[in-house]
Amino acid sequence: MTEPRRYSSPTAGLPPQTQRTRDRAIFTPAYAVIPNTVMRDIVTSRLPGWHDCRAWVLARPLTGFAETFAQLIVEMAPGGASDTPEPDAGAEAVLFVLSGAPTLTLDGATHALTPGSYVFVGPNSDWQLHNTEATPARLQWVRKRYEPAPGWPAPGSFVSHDQDVVAESMPDCDGVWATSRFVGAEDLSHDMHVNIVTFQPGGVIPFSETHVMEHGIYVLEGRALYQLNDDWVEVEAGDFLWLRAFCPQACYAAGPGPFRYLLYKDVNRHPRLSLGPS
Repeated sequence: MTEPRRYSSPTAGLPPQTQRTRDRAIFTPAYAVIPNTVMRDIVTSRLPGWHDCRAWVLARPLTGFAETFAQLIVEMAPGGASDTPEPDAGAEAVLFVLSGAPTLTLDGATHALTPGSYVFVGPNSDWQLHNTEATPARLQWVRKRYEPAPGWPAPGSFVSHDQDVVAESMPDCDGVWATSRFVGAEDLSHDMHVNIVTFQPGGVIPFSETHVMEHGIYVLEGRALYQLNDDWVEVEAGDFLWLRAFCPQACYAAGPGPFRYLLYKDVNRHPRLSLGPS
């Protein structure tokens, strides 16, 4: 039987007054690093429609920051719930459970979620989330405004799990770099991919990826040295990285175990020829 994976989530609280102030947090026009050590109680928000819940907002559309998506960590206290979770019409989302066992109702069907559960919420789907357990539940919530494509229907919602998806080895790397794809790369109904990328110890991205896709990266497990633009930074489980379009990136898995992260990218649409609304 496969051993259940453990996924990092914020420790919250506050550090002692004796701790040094300087941390690994970085914010630049090309990228940002929000380390796990700065995800504390005092930077959470309460969300309308979410009861007995709080959120760390990791990214949102903002001048000089994320342009295509929002990403949050939501913590649901025992009894926490939302019957109206999504405020924006036409939004799509991915939920990824880090800890706990919330119950999802998605288009009328009930799903018992566990750590590693992956949910794609299609645009205009009806969903609710409740934590009926005695312990908190924490989950990643990646949101994007869906962009329709001529000739393709809007994608439908589905529920999957990290352990149910076979990671695909990347070319010419002897299996040390693999991607768990929850959506087929050829399915143009989807305009975003949220995958899990896994590097075995010593695995690398062997070139500086430079591309149009914007990234949100949440480190689920392990440690690595990550190239971000001109810099190499050390990242570890629980850290969040934002990469602007065309920001060069590469990495070396640096820890004794696998380095794994949840990766958002916008895909499969023509580049707009205007920065304004369509």
